Amino acid sequence: MKTSADRISDYLSAVEREGSALPADRRQELLADLAEHIEVTCAERPHAAIGEILAELGDPRTIAATALAEAGNGAPGTSAGSGAGTPDRRGKVHPLVPLLMLTLSLAFIMVFPDHLGPVIGVLFRITGAVLLCTSVHWSAVQKTTGVLLTAVLPTAVIVAYNQSGGPAGTPALLANLVTLALLAGTAAWLWRVRRA
Repeated sequence: MKTSADRISDYLSAVEREGSALPADRRQELLADLAEHIEVTCAERPHAAIGEILAELGDPRTIAATALAEAGNGAPGTSAGSGAGTPDRRGKVHPLVPLLMLTLSLAFIMVFPDHLGPVIGVLFRITGAVLLCTSVHWSAVQKTTGVLLTAVLPTAVIVAYNQSGGPAGTPALLANLVTLALLAGTAAWLWRVRRA
């Protein structure tokens, strides 16, 4: 008869086997999270059967498929959350696209300061922020930091500067260059920390 430790080991081995397409570090993180969850649940409910606890976690195949879908490594052309054959568009954009859109948004405003430049700049900034947020190349913290530094902060500064009736000429150019440096620096950081 198998002990509780044997059943847990078998369960984790099944998850590892089913999740073999995951990157090794992500697979180990998943297994560590599951093992910790099982340990905590066993401590909280000492009289619960181990089979009941493992059943509550779910089928190893489902857990691995969910992790694969979250990592963007699902079966080609399908997503765990979509119907069979439905293309999974999330994360299919090259990571350079949102970074360029966020950085170039200010260039449009600087080069074409009339009505067309700001409109194109705002559209680029919004589209770049959406693509960054839906990408699988960055963690949630990196996405939040990226959007704050490339979309929210520059927009707030530009709006505040325009509302205050700040002087045109050299101070405005200097403020735009500092903002452009912030955008380029953040884009470079996001490029460096992206997931392959």
